Amino acid sequence: MNPQTDKVVKRTTMVATAVASYFLLTGDYGPEPNVLDPIKRKILSAQDSMKQFIFGSKGEPSEKERSDNAK
Repeated sequence: MNPQTDKVVKRTTMVATAVASYFLLTGDYGPEPNVLDPIKRKILSAQDSMKQFIFGSKGEPSEKERSDNAK
């Protein structure tokens, strides 16, 4: 097999295994608290931080809105 193809197949297999494991674990526990909750909270926190960094905070008005309100 081509070395580059082999590398892609290995990475795809690892990702698929991790995703399947996650779904199997969360399927067993359902909505009840489980061992993956801290990981889920950290992922959601990082996601919110990135959204805030990219799109800005919803709570504070942008520079343009502030200058328009001052007039």
